Amino acid sequence: MSTGDLTLSSLGLDVDPALDASVSATLAAVEEALRGHVASADPLVAEAARHLADAGGKRFRPLLVALGAQFGDPSAPQIVDAANVVELTHLATLYHDDVMDEATVRRGAPSANARWGNSVAILVGDYLFAQAADLAAALGTEAVHLQAQTFARLVHGQIAETVGPRGSDPIEHYLHVITEKTASLIATAARFGGLFSGAPSTYVEALAGYGETIGIAFQLSDDLLDIASESVQSGKTPGTDLREGVPTLPVLYALAGDDTDASAVRLRELLSDGPIIDDARHAEALTLLRESAAMKQARETVRSYAEEARAQLAPLPTGEARRTMEALCDFIADRTG
Repeated sequence: MSTGDLTLSSLGLDVDPALDASVSATLAAVEEALRGHVASADPLVAEAARHLADAGGKRFRPLLVALGAQFGDPSAPQIVDAANVVELTHLATLYHDDVMDEATVRRGAPSANARWGNSVAILVGDYLFAQAADLAAALGTEAVHLQAQTFARLVHGQIAETVGPRGSDPIEHYLHVITEKTASLIATAARFGGLFSGAPSTYVEALAGYGETIGIAFQLSDDLLDIASESVQSGKTPGTDLREGVPTLPVLYALAGDDTDASAVRLRELLSDGPIIDDARHAEALTLLRESAAMKQARETVRSYAEEARAQLAPLPTGEARRTMEALCDFIADRTG
Protein backbone atom coordinates (compact mmCIF):
# COMPACT_ATOMS: atom_id res chain seq x y z
CA MET A 1 0.00 0.00 0.00
CA SER A 2 1.27 3.47 -0.80
CA THR A 3 2.14 5.84 2.01
CA GLY A 4 0.43 8.64 0.10
CA ASP A 5 2.23 11.36 -1.80
CA LEU A 6 1.25 14.45 0.22
CA THR A 7 3.33 15.04 3.33
CA LEU A 8 4.63 18.28 4.77
CA SER A 9 8.12 17.46 3.52
CA SER A 10 6.93 16.62 0.02
CA LEU A 11 5.27 20.02 -0.28
CA GLY A 12 8.61 21.74 0.12
CA LEU A 13 7.35 23.67 3.14
CA ASP A 14 9.80 25.05 5.70
CA VAL A 15 8.49 22.93 8.57
CA ASP A 16 9.75 22.55 12.11
CA PRO A 17 11.45 19.11 12.29
CA ALA A 18 9.55 18.08 15.43
CA LEU A 19 6.20 18.99 13.85
CA ASP A 20 7.16 17.24 10.62
CA ALA A 21 8.10 14.10 12.55
CA SER A 22 4.86 14.14 14.54
CA VAL A 23 2.66 14.56 11.46
CA SER A 24 4.62 11.96 9.48
CA ALA A 25 4.30 9.45 12.33
CA THR A 26 0.54 9.97 12.41
CA LEU A 27 0.23 9.54 8.65
CA ALA A 28 2.30 6.35 8.74
CA ALA A 29 0.06 4.95 11.48
CA VAL A 30 -3.03 5.94 9.49
CA GLU A 31 -1.71 4.13 6.43
CA GLU A 32 -0.93 1.01 8.45
CA ALA A 33 -4.41 0.98 10.01
CA LEU A 34 -6.04 1.57 6.62
CA ARG A 35 -4.78 -1.84 5.47
CA GLY A 36 -6.87 -3.51 8.13
CA HIS A 37 -9.96 -1.39 7.57
CA VAL A 38 -10.19 -2.20 3.85
CA ALA A 39 -9.75 -5.93 4.52
CA SER A 40 -12.58 -8.44 4.20
CA ALA A 41 -13.03 -12.17 4.63
CA ASP A 42 -14.35 -12.25 1.08
CA PRO A 43 -11.36 -12.29 -1.31
CA LEU A 44 -13.18 -10.32 -4.03
CA VAL A 45 -14.33 -7.62 -1.62
CA ALA A 46 -10.85 -7.45 -0.10
CA GLU A 47 -9.16 -7.07 -3.49
CA ALA A 48 -11.63 -4.50 -4.77
CA ALA A 49 -11.61 -2.52 -1.50
CA ARG A 50 -7.80 -2.40 -1.52
CA HIS A 51 -7.75 -1.26 -5.13
CA LEU A 52 -7.85 2.52 -4.63
CA ALA A 53 -6.09 2.49 -1.26
CA ASP A 54 -3.18 0.64 -2.87
CA ALA A 55 -3.10 3.20 -5.67
CA GLY A 56 -2.10 5.83 -3.12
CA GLY A 57 -3.43 9.36 -3.34
CA LYS A 58 -2.76 12.62 -1.62
CA ARG A 59 -4.08 11.68 1.84
CA PHE A 60 -4.93 15.36 2.23
CA ARG A 61 -7.72 14.63 4.70
CA PRO A 62 -5.56 12.58 7.13
CA LEU A 63 -2.95 15.34 6.83
CA LEU A 64 -5.55 17.86 8.03
CA VAL A 65 -6.48 15.55 10.93
CA ALA A 66 -2.80 15.31 11.92
CA LEU A 67 -2.30 19.08 11.72
CA GLY A 68 -5.50 19.81 13.64
CA ALA A 69 -4.35 17.42 16.37
CA GLN A 70 -1.31 19.63 16.99
CA PHE A 71 -3.57 22.01 18.92
CA GLY A 72 -4.24 19.33 21.54
CA ASP A 73 -2.46 16.03 22.16
CA PRO A 74 -1.29 14.82 18.71
CA SER A 75 -0.50 11.38 20.13
CA ALA A 76 -4.04 10.82 21.45
CA PRO A 77 -5.06 7.25 20.54
CA GLN A 78 -8.24 8.29 18.74
CA ILE A 79 -6.47 10.45 16.15
CA VAL A 80 -5.53 7.56 13.85
CA ASP A 81 -9.06 6.14 13.90
CA ALA A 82 -10.52 9.60 13.24
CA ALA A 83 -8.25 10.02 10.21
CA ASN A 84 -9.31 6.63 8.92
CA VAL A 85 -12.98 7.58 9.24
CA VAL A 86 -12.50 10.50 6.85
CA GLU A 87 -10.16 8.64 4.48
CA LEU A 88 -12.45 5.60 4.22
CA THR A 89 -15.39 7.92 3.58
CA HIS A 90 -13.38 9.68 0.88
CA LEU A 91 -12.34 6.40 -0.77
CA ALA A 92 -15.96 5.21 -0.73
CA THR A 93 -17.09 8.33 -2.60
CA LEU A 94 -14.45 7.70 -5.28
CA TYR A 95 -15.92 4.28 -6.08
CA HIS A 96 -19.37 5.79 -6.45
CA ASP A 97 -18.10 8.83 -8.39
CA ASP A 98 -16.36 6.63 -10.94
CA VAL A 99 -19.56 4.70 -11.59
CA MET A 100 -21.56 7.89 -12.06
CA ASP A 101 -18.87 9.42 -14.27
CA GLU A 102 -18.31 6.17 -16.19
CA ALA A 103 -14.61 6.65 -15.47
CA THR A 104 -12.13 4.10 -16.76
CA VAL A 105 -9.03 5.27 -14.89
CA ARG A 106 -8.43 6.43 -11.32
CA ARG A 107 -5.00 7.32 -9.90
CA GLY A 108 -3.28 5.92 -12.97
CA ALA A 109 -4.92 2.48 -12.68
CA PRO A 110 -8.11 0.99 -14.13
CA SER A 111 -11.09 2.19 -12.10
CA ALA A 112 -12.91 -0.37 -9.98
CA ASN A 113 -16.01 -0.16 -12.18
CA ALA A 114 -13.91 -0.76 -15.29
CA ARG A 115 -12.28 -3.79 -13.66
CA TRP A 116 -15.17 -5.40 -11.77
CA GLY A 117 -18.29 -3.69 -13.13
CA ASN A 118 -20.62 -1.05 -11.75
CA SER A 119 -22.46 -3.25 -9.26
CA VAL A 120 -19.30 -4.45 -7.51
CA ALA A 121 -17.87 -0.91 -7.46
CA ILE A 122 -21.03 0.50 -5.87
CA LEU A 123 -21.20 -2.26 -3.28
CA VAL A 124 -17.52 -1.93 -2.39
CA GLY A 125 -18.09 1.79 -1.90
CA ASP A 126 -20.97 0.88 0.42
CA TYR A 127 -18.66 -1.51 2.29
CA LEU A 128 -16.10 1.24 2.85
CA PHE A 129 -18.85 3.58 4.10
CA ALA A 130 -19.85 0.84 6.54
CA GLN A 131 -16.27 0.48 7.74
CA ALA A 132 -16.06 4.23 8.29
CA ALA A 133 -19.33 4.19 10.24
CA ASP A 134 -18.12 1.32 12.40
CA LEU A 135 -14.96 3.24 13.25
CA ALA A 136 -16.95 6.39 13.99
CA ALA A 137 -19.16 4.41 16.38
CA ALA A 138 -16.06 3.40 18.33
CA LEU A 139 -15.14 7.09 18.63
CA GLY A 140 -18.50 7.98 20.19
CA THR A 141 -21.86 9.50 19.38
CA GLU A 142 -20.45 12.91 18.41
CA ALA A 143 -18.25 11.30 15.77
CA VAL A 144 -21.22 9.31 14.43
CA HIS A 145 -23.32 12.46 14.28
CA LEU A 146 -20.59 14.46 12.49
CA GLN A 147 -19.88 11.69 10.02
CA ALA A 148 -23.60 11.32 9.23
CA GLN A 149 -23.96 15.08 8.72
CA THR A 150 -20.93 15.11 6.46
CA PHE A 151 -22.22 12.14 4.48
CA ALA A 152 -25.51 13.99 3.94
CA ARG A 153 -23.59 17.00 2.60
CA LEU A 154 -21.56 14.77 0.28
CA VAL A 155 -24.77 13.30 -1.12
CA HIS A 156 -26.36 16.72 -1.58
CA GLY A 157 -23.25 17.89 -3.41
CA GLN A 158 -23.31 14.89 -5.72
CA ILE A 159 -27.01 15.36 -6.44
CA ALA A 160 -26.46 19.06 -7.18
CA GLU A 161 -23.65 18.18 -9.58
CA THR A 162 -25.78 15.50 -11.25
CA VAL A 163 -28.87 17.64 -11.87
CA GLY A 164 -26.94 20.80 -12.79
CA PRO A 165 -27.67 24.47 -12.07
CA ARG A 166 -31.39 24.26 -12.92
CA GLY A 167 -31.60 27.96 -13.71
CA SER A 168 -29.26 29.20 -11.01
CA ASP A 169 -25.98 30.95 -11.73
CA PRO A 170 -23.57 28.27 -13.03
CA ILE A 171 -20.59 29.70 -11.13
CA GLU A 172 -22.46 29.87 -7.83
CA HIS A 173 -23.74 26.35 -8.45
CA TYR A 174 -20.24 25.06 -9.16
CA LEU A 175 -18.85 26.58 -5.95
CA HIS A 176 -21.79 25.13 -4.01
CA VAL A 177 -21.05 21.65 -5.41
CA ILE A 178 -17.39 21.90 -4.41
CA THR A 179 -18.31 23.11 -0.93
CA GLU A 180 -20.69 20.21 -0.32
CA LYS A 181 -18.95 17.44 -2.23
CA THR A 182 -15.31 18.15 -1.32
CA ALA A 183 -14.85 20.83 1.33
CA SER A 184 -17.36 19.37 3.80
CA LEU A 185 -15.24 16.26 4.38
CA ILE A 186 -12.01 18.27 4.62
CA ALA A 187 -13.72 20.46 7.23
CA THR A 188 -14.64 17.33 9.19
CA ALA A 189 -11.04 16.11 8.94
CA ALA A 190 -9.68 19.29 10.50
CA ARG A 191 -12.47 19.27 13.10
CA PHE A 192 -11.72 15.65 14.04
CA GLY A 193 -8.06 16.51 14.56
CA GLY A 194 -8.91 19.18 17.08
CA LEU A 195 -11.79 17.30 18.67
CA PHE A 196 -10.03 14.00 19.32
CA SER A 197 -6.79 15.62 20.44
CA GLY A 198 -8.73 17.34 23.20
CA ALA A 199 -8.26 20.87 21.86
CA PRO A 200 -10.53 23.63 23.24
CA SER A 201 -13.86 24.04 21.46
CA THR A 202 -12.90 27.47 20.09
CA TYR A 203 -9.91 25.84 18.40
CA VAL A 204 -12.06 23.02 17.03
CA GLU A 205 -14.48 25.46 15.42
CA ALA A 206 -11.64 27.50 13.95
CA LEU A 207 -10.10 24.32 12.50
CA ALA A 208 -13.41 23.31 10.94
CA GLY A 209 -13.79 26.74 9.31
CA TYR A 210 -10.23 26.56 8.04
CA GLY A 211 -10.80 23.04 6.69
CA GLU A 212 -13.92 23.98 4.76
CA THR A 213 -12.35 27.05 3.17
CA ILE A 214 -8.99 25.45 2.37
CA GLY A 215 -10.98 22.51 0.97
CA ILE A 216 -12.62 24.78 -1.60
CA ALA A 217 -9.26 26.28 -2.53
CA PHE A 218 -7.71 22.80 -2.74
CA GLN A 219 -10.35 21.50 -5.17
CA LEU A 220 -10.28 24.66 -7.28
CA SER A 221 -6.49 24.48 -7.53
CA ASP A 222 -6.74 20.84 -8.63
CA ASP A 223 -9.14 21.91 -11.36
CA LEU A 224 -6.77 24.65 -12.48
CA LEU A 225 -3.85 22.22 -12.54
CA ASP A 226 -5.79 20.16 -15.07
CA ILE A 227 -5.46 23.14 -17.39
CA ALA A 228 -2.19 24.76 -16.31
CA SER A 229 0.03 21.75 -15.81
CA GLU A 230 2.17 20.46 -18.66
CA SER A 231 2.53 17.15 -16.84
CA VAL A 232 0.28 14.85 -14.81
CA GLN A 233 0.78 16.94 -11.64
CA SER A 234 -2.98 17.02 -11.17
CA GLY A 235 -3.16 13.21 -11.21
CA LYS A 236 -4.60 13.02 -14.70
CA THR A 237 -3.65 13.95 -18.26
CA PRO A 238 -3.78 17.75 -18.68
CA GLY A 239 -7.01 18.92 -20.27
CA THR A 240 -8.99 15.85 -19.19
CA ASP A 241 -11.87 18.00 -17.90
CA LEU A 242 -12.08 19.82 -21.25
CA ARG A 243 -12.13 16.55 -23.14
CA GLU A 244 -14.88 15.20 -20.90
CA GLY A 245 -16.91 18.42 -20.92
CA VAL A 246 -16.54 19.04 -17.18
CA PRO A 247 -17.28 22.77 -16.62
CA THR A 248 -14.63 23.82 -14.09
CA LEU A 249 -14.25 27.38 -12.83
CA PRO A 250 -11.96 28.76 -15.60
CA VAL A 251 -14.34 27.39 -18.23
CA LEU A 252 -17.35 28.91 -16.48
CA TYR A 253 -15.60 32.27 -16.21
CA ALA A 254 -14.68 32.12 -19.90
CA LEU A 255 -18.24 31.28 -20.93
CA ALA A 256 -19.64 34.07 -18.74
CA GLY A 257 -17.18 36.63 -20.08
CA ASP A 258 -18.08 39.32 -22.56
CA ASP A 259 -14.59 40.08 -23.89
CA THR A 260 -14.70 40.91 -27.58
CA ASP A 261 -11.09 40.16 -28.52
CA ALA A 262 -10.65 37.36 -31.04
CA SER A 263 -9.09 34.84 -28.64
CA ALA A 264 -11.86 35.22 -26.03
CA VAL A 265 -14.57 34.90 -28.68
CA ARG A 266 -12.91 31.84 -30.17
CA LEU A 267 -12.51 30.26 -26.73
CA ARG A 268 -16.22 30.74 -26.00
CA GLU A 269 -17.04 29.10 -29.32
CA LEU A 270 -14.92 26.07 -28.52
CA LEU A 271 -16.19 25.71 -24.95
CA SER A 272 -19.86 26.15 -25.82
CA ASP A 273 -19.82 22.86 -27.75
CA GLY A 274 -19.39 20.76 -24.58
CA PRO A 275 -16.82 17.94 -24.57
CA ILE A 276 -13.88 18.75 -26.86
CA ILE A 277 -12.87 15.39 -28.28
CA ASP A 278 -11.11 16.46 -31.47
CA ASP A 279 -7.36 16.65 -30.71
CA ALA A 280 -6.72 19.83 -32.68
CA ARG A 281 -9.68 21.69 -31.14
CA HIS A 282 -8.72 20.40 -27.71
CA ALA A 283 -5.14 21.67 -28.06
CA GLU A 284 -6.41 25.04 -29.28
CA ALA A 285 -8.89 25.39 -26.42
CA LEU A 286 -6.28 24.39 -23.84
CA THR A 287 -3.80 26.95 -25.17
CA LEU A 288 -6.39 29.73 -25.27
CA LEU A 289 -7.68 28.89 -21.80
CA ARG A 290 -4.19 28.92 -20.27
CA GLU A 291 -3.61 32.44 -21.59
CA SER A 292 -7.11 33.77 -20.90
CA ALA A 293 -8.42 36.39 -18.51
CA ALA A 294 -10.72 33.65 -17.19
CA MET A 295 -7.72 31.63 -16.03
CA LYS A 296 -6.30 34.67 -14.26
CA GLN A 297 -9.66 35.29 -12.60
CA ALA A 298 -9.83 31.66 -11.47
CA ARG A 299 -6.35 31.91 -9.94
CA GLU A 300 -7.45 35.03 -8.07
CA THR A 301 -10.47 33.13 -6.77
CA VAL A 302 -8.24 30.34 -5.46
CA ARG A 303 -6.04 32.88 -3.73
CA SER A 304 -9.04 34.62 -2.17
CA TYR A 305 -10.22 31.33 -0.63
CA ALA A 306 -6.69 30.58 0.56
CA GLU A 307 -6.53 33.97 2.24
CA GLU A 308 -9.95 33.43 3.79
CA ALA A 309 -8.72 30.10 5.16
CA ARG A 310 -5.72 31.88 6.68
CA ALA A 311 -8.07 34.32 8.40
CA GLN A 312 -10.00 31.40 9.92
CA LEU A 313 -6.87 30.50 11.89
CA ALA A 314 -7.01 33.73 13.94
CA PRO A 315 -8.41 32.09 17.13
CA LEU A 316 -5.58 29.53 17.18
CA PRO A 317 -2.39 30.11 19.17
CA THR A 318 0.68 31.18 17.25
CA GLY A 319 3.33 28.53 16.83
CA GLU A 320 4.69 25.99 14.37
CA ALA A 321 1.35 24.24 13.74
CA ARG A 322 -0.48 27.45 12.87
CA ARG A 323 2.47 28.68 10.80
CA THR A 324 2.43 25.42 8.83
CA MET A 325 -1.30 25.69 8.17
CA GLU A 326 -0.74 29.25 6.94
CA ALA A 327 2.07 27.99 4.68
CA LEU A 328 -0.35 25.40 3.30
CA CYS A 329 -2.59 28.28 2.21
CA ASP A 330 0.32 29.77 0.26
CA PHE A 331 1.19 26.40 -1.27
CA ILE A 332 -2.35 25.88 -2.57
CA ALA A 333 -2.60 29.45 -3.86
CA ASP A 334 0.75 29.23 -5.64
CA ARG A 335 0.65 25.69 -7.06
CA THR A 336 -1.30 26.69 -10.19
CA GLY A 337 1.26 29.28 -11.26
